[in-house]
Amino acid sequence: MIRLQRPLAEQYKQETEENLQIRIRRAREALGKQVLILGHHYQRDEVIQWADATGDSFGLSRFASNHQDSKYIVFCGVHFMAESADILTSESQTVILPDLNAGCSMADMADIDDVQGSWDILAQTVDIEGVVPITYMNSSADLKAFVGRNGGLVCTSSNAKAAVSWALSQAGSSSDRARVLFFPDQHLGRNTAFQLGFGASEMEVWDPNLENGGLQERQMKDATFLLWKGHCSVHQRFSVAHVNDYRARVPGGKVIVHPECAHEVVEVSDAVGSTDFIINYISQQSPGTNVAIGTEIHLVNRLAKQNSHLSIESLDPLVCPCSTMFRIDSAHLCWVLENLLEGNVVNQIKVDNETKEWAKVALDRMLATC
Repeated sequence: MIRLQRPLAEQYKQETEENLQIRIRRAREALGKQVLILGHHYQRDEVIQWADATGDSFGLSRFASNHQDSKYIVFCGVHFMAESADILTSESQTVILPDLNAGCSMADMADIDDVQGSWDILAQTVDIEGVVPITYMNSSADLKAFVGRNGGLVCTSSNAKAAVSWALSQAGSSSDRARVLFFPDQHLGRNTAFQLGFGASEMEVWDPNLENGGLQERQMKDATFLLWKGHCSVHQRFSVAHVNDYRARVPGGKVIVHPECAHEVVEVSDAVGSTDFIINYISQQSPGTNVAIGTEIHLVNRLAKQNSHLSIESLDPLVCPCSTMFRIDSAHLCWVLENLLEGNVVNQIKVDNETKEWAKVALDRMLATC
């Protein structure tokens, strides 16, 4: 997805980190409670320190919706997160993304044209009334609207099991066979299906770049799960070899990974769960415990600093930060805040009303069933 972020003025690009922090503090104090800054767990420390709330994408959007006294929501995250915040907040609130180039490579692996085209292909082969679409929270607003229109729902990494269970029960009541089209992350879909007791033979990967998703008619008809060929570039890096190397180096060490990791990695780990699950897991460990975490490096490093009584490291010693999350820096945060001081709104994220309405249907369906 192409997004156009205007270059920052030299006064921001050439400013020292120390002076940027001073300017951010001044702007924050002057703007007061009319500005709410949200920081996703994967943000840099120099940005996260200014957040009024930290958390995952959906939790932060709900936090914003509960603070309607804040006129401006500055979301330090990525594009789909800011869209979700705009969907859930009131019309009187304005959502701002400090850098428009902060997208999500996983979310961009499924766009509305490809999903609609795939849906139409499936409709020619299987009973489409028996297919329930589920989109991961890490997706664009128009995909959330798509599942809302077509009887599906949104899921998070925390409630994917409940969402898929609901979807299968809904499909089963309207068709002779229940199927789930899960996008954009194949790994979360696969790990959830295994968690529910399904086997690999009941899952197929749908590749939108191939004719008929790369599947034969029989494969489409026999599959219970059609898993979109998408992934998180960070979580897909973790491998079984990383787990084996860590355990050989640190006997007795524990391994916890995010469910966006490949299933073979999940199988050999001690625990698997969402970002919040990982944070809670760490908080419950006894002093001296060794833990390797398979998730984004900024969160891993922050947990290591906050839990000095534990020995925490990244499962992959060479893991890179989320390149799109990394785009939000002190310069961009300072830029949007100082513009607000001058009465200028830059980088507003606005979802059109029809898309917002159907996306909210999908989100409300998730809240009602999960």
